[in-house]
Amino acid sequence: MLTSGRVVFTDMEEVHYGKPADQSVAALVESYGAERVFVMASGTLNRETDEVEKVRRALGNKCVGTFASMPAHSPRSAVIAATRQAREAGADLIVTVGGGSITDGAKAVQLCLANGIDSVEEMDRIRAADVRAPTVRQISIPTTLSAGEFSGIAGVTNEATRIKELFRHPLTIPRAVVLDPEVTRHTPMWLFLSTGIRAVDHCVEGVCSNESTEFTNASALHGLSMLARGLPRVLADPKDMKARLDCQIGSWLSMGGLAAGVPMGASHGIGYVLGAVFDVPHGHTSCIMLPWVMRWNKPANADKQAAVAAAMGHPGEDAGDVLDRFIAGLGMPRTLGAVKIGSEHFERIAKQAMGTPWVPRNPRSIHGPAEVREILNLAA
Repeated sequence: MLTSGRVVFTDMEEVHYGKPADQSVAALVESYGAERVFVMASGTLNRETDEVEKVRRALGNKCVGTFASMPAHSPRSAVIAATRQAREAGADLIVTVGGGSITDGAKAVQLCLANGIDSVEEMDRIRAADVRAPTVRQISIPTTLSAGEFSGIAGVTNEATRIKELFRHPLTIPRAVVLDPEVTRHTPMWLFLSTGIRAVDHCVEGVCSNESTEFTNASALHGLSMLARGLPRVLADPKDMKARLDCQIGSWLSMGGLAAGVPMGASHGIGYVLGAVFDVPHGHTSCIMLPWVMRWNKPANADKQAAVAAAMGHPGEDAGDVLDRFIAGLGMPRTLGAVKIGSEHFERIAKQAMGTPWVPRNPRSIHGPAEVREILNLAA
């Protein structure tokens, strides 16, 4: 019997890698004919390094402003503040320099600009399916490995409800991404490694999904192999730019499934709640949840988990155990207790996780909060 499926391709036009970011951005801006470029950047990079200034210098008088005040998890209030500044500057292109919160914040800014949004309350309007398409597009220079720059989905935290909400449109995906390993030198090691595990999580949950395809599996398994080799090399020698670039390319490959429409599973879904409610960094949520979710899921997809273990260089071993050892070897947290989340919170986490897009599409069926609590008890 023939298999059937659907692979969706994105509106990203190009990825530059292995060249200085400022040179690549200058060339891209010139080719796009942009005249008023708005920079959204990490506050730390902007204050403590010259990486953002290098980009501004490369843009010259085309740079019309910088927003460097996006907190973790991209809260609505910061998205609105950035939107107002970009609107006042008359921006025709956004360039981001930083991690996933800045990348996602800029995606949401694109939607706010296109739809006349000027308050946190009005952002409810752009969660609908019939929003106007962005016309001010984005170029991203990522400094972490969480890989949100390869998706048309923005995760934004509603501060009133402490819920991570998804804002999406095909054209919010960056028009181009620039992967420059030199820029990641300033990223704290814990953040680089933990977001690397976030990329591992994309690979693993993509492969293990009931809706994966041969095309997306090929991307995810090779990305997983690159990350499994590259992350320990960066830890051993932070100056190893080849290893850093391998990790960046691995993170790019990790998004093949998600960008093509393959859903993630319970690790991502529970992670959304841990981030929005308890402010656990994105990468740490994957470090904690992924091995336990894999163990809980194994009765439903042992064959796919075997492919994960093999891609990580441990054929025949249990994938949950392989992941757990790998994460421990990088010095990352592996339990909820390690981030001070006790069992008294499990009921709330379980109920809220059921409302995420991913938990209901976990490869082993999750029918209600009781099954999420089973996973949380394993991770305690």
